[in-house]
Amino acid sequence: MDSDEGYNYEFDDDEECSEDSAEEEPEDDNLDLGEVELVEAGLGVSERDGLCGETGGSALGPGQDEEDYRYEVLTAEQILQHMVECIREVNEVIQNPATITRILLSHFNWDKEKLMERYFDGNLEKLFAECHVINPSKKSRTRQMNTRSSTQDMPCHICYLNYPTSYFTGLECGHKFCMQCWSGYLTTKIIEEGMGQTISCPAHGCDILVDDNTVMRLINDSKVKLKYQHLITNSFVECNRLLKWCPAPDCHHVVKVQYPDAKPVRCKCGRQFCFNCGENWHDPVKCKWLKKWIKKCDDDSETSNWIAANTKRSRAALQRYLFYCNRYMNHMQSLRFEHKLYAQVKQKMEEMQQHNMSWIEVQFLKKAVDVLCQCRSTLMYTYVFAFYLKKNNQSIIFENNQADLENATEVLSGYLERDISQDSLQDIKQKVQDKYRYCESRRRVLLLHVHEGYEKDLWEYIED
Repeated sequence: MDSDEGYNYEFDDDEECSEDSAEEEPEDDNLDLGEVELVEAGLGVSERDGLCGETGGSALGPGQDEEDYRYEVLTAEQILQHMVECIREVNEVIQNPATITRILLSHFNWDKEKLMERYFDGNLEKLFAECHVINPSKKSRTRQMNTRSSTQDMPCHICYLNYPTSYFTGLECGHKFCMQCWSGYLTTKIIEEGMGQTISCPAHGCDILVDDNTVMRLINDSKVKLKYQHLITNSFVECNRLLKWCPAPDCHHVVKVQYPDAKPVRCKCGRQFCFNCGENWHDPVKCKWLKKWIKKCDDDSETSNWIAANTKRSRAALQRYLFYCNRYMNHMQSLRFEHKLYAQVKQKMEEMQQHNMSWIEVQFLKKAVDVLCQCRSTLMYTYVFAFYLKKNNQSIIFENNQADLENATEVLSGYLERDISQDSLQDIKQKVQDKYRYCESRRRVLLLHVHEGYEKDLWEYIED
């Protein structure tokens, strides 16, 4: 999640920032972050005016068959509620202040089972030390600050100015600083350094972490509070293996799965991506090889490879790379162009309905563009898959399936690029329907063959 725009949190912050309120207020089992009101505004979520697919709770696999891979798409408010619920579930067992539990869970990447296992292994002091918090079950030896009168001045060890002791506050570690220095310190950590869950006490050599209650109490600027809220929520998502931000620009939704896997998920904004790696859904190539491919394509060393190819025997390797890279890029460019067909097709469908054609009769055009884009995407990634594939009998079958699908896709693309008039409609409609059905079938055959090869370990790879 790249920005915190679109979120507005309101906090109830009527506490007096004094020594008494800082040290004697009762512990609250509810996390302040969970008591805020979150308002979603201007998320910029849009669809292609009804032309994109349904955003559901199940993923689509080979040939777009429904699989038992269930997931949810969460809003920003639901993410926050989910985080608070995780804390409450743990606190039903360990019964700590919620802000302390949040720090413990963060340390274990929100793995509740792992935290519980460590919590009850008999070494609580070691656990709290690792998590950089003071064990709340033991009253801090440093809670009694000193016996000075609250009107008596004392120096702050950050700004070296004298203030009444009531103007000082701190954590359970016992280090006290004036509230102005605290506010400046927290603001710098949050805004300039982008730190949320790992802000430690400003005292030299102290690694005790600042809890959420302290941050909310000592920060008055709503923008700083908003940024802190964003950082905590973002950390919750980034660390949780069952959650993933939608990679689409300006989208603030999160996908929540029942178990992590390299499966396709679709956000409410229409973006379909691989839950495992976050890239666009890339069947039939696996995440490992796609990652290597992207790095290879982005690597400036290909320029030096070109020079080396003209003087050494590596020329054949470079030519092979260029062969697959060019076809990969060609399909990528075609896919971008064909996404624009949705607008053209929508206009054409509206025109046809004005000439006594029903809405159902013109849906074949939308279906054809859907299939065309699916085939382009699959073909694009088949060249990544093929680049790392060793030659054997199975790879020959794969290449034949690839060539067949590619030829059919180009024919379908040609049909859709025609100027479809009322007079030619019936003729072209039958051709388009026949061809997109054939493309669907060949795409399904190709993907099923690849996945069968994965299951039976039939593929051999070239290590690049």
